[in-house]
Amino acid sequence: MTIPQFIHDDVKLNYEVAGNPDKPWLFFSHSLGTNLSMWDPQLATFSSSFALLRFDHRGHGQSSARPGDYTVESLAEDVLALADHVGAERFHFCGLSLGGLIGQWLGLYAPERLGKLVLCNTAARIGSAEGWTERMRVVESDGITAIVESGLQRWFTPQFICQHPDIAERFRSMILSTVSEGYVAHCAALRDTDFQSRIHAVPVPVLVVCGRYDPVTTVAEANFLVDSIADARILQLDAAHLSNVEQADEFNRTVAQFLA
Repeated sequence: MTIPQFIHDDVKLNYEVAGNPDKPWLFFSHSLGTNLSMWDPQLATFSSSFALLRFDHRGHGQSSARPGDYTVESLAEDVLALADHVGAERFHFCGLSLGGLIGQWLGLYAPERLGKLVLCNTAARIGSAEGWTERMRVVESDGITAIVESGLQRWFTPQFICQHPDIAERFRSMILSTVSEGYVAHCAALRDTDFQSRIHAVPVPVLVVCGRYDPVTTVAEANFLVDSIADARILQLDAAHLSNVEQADEFNRTVAQFLA
């Protein structure tokens, strides 16, 4: 396992390479307010069959922030730059929530770089412009602490939080470690992104993963993706927004079968 850093677009991108270097590449892209460690539950399952790359989005984890609003295009270009840097001409891509929007952009505008695409707990349009503008206002005014508890309630079901307080605490710390500027800049990318009229053009095989209790990206929105994309199938899990954590075993088993 190596943990290097890479400069792209004047941003220091922190990333981790693990797994089997002789196997196909599999990239993991995390959600708003988390970091690459969100994918810890996937490492053991996928390390023998893939060369794995996880990275901190700009303004998250140990990656640096750049002033101003971000776009999903700029975040996807970070992915392509990382792929070029590690020599991954083609790769499978698994993104959750915001990471899923990045995956959709790659499917639309760089499909020649992709093998298969896993879109987890995401939508062609996540939330509303008004909602993201208000979230940005709250964080700019009151700091990242103002959205911690509401974030946890969206990420996990109450039962999971009760049964796994250690995991909930780890993710609470993850939110708190996210710099406000980076969080707000990503909210702008979410505010401004809408693939609803274009998502049908994704030509690669897609697995859409959703949580039955996800209040952020609903089952109906997952079904929209599946109905719109020609080669798409769906996996529904008994989870809220971070299904890869809450239902890690079933998530890993089904994603591994899809990528095989």
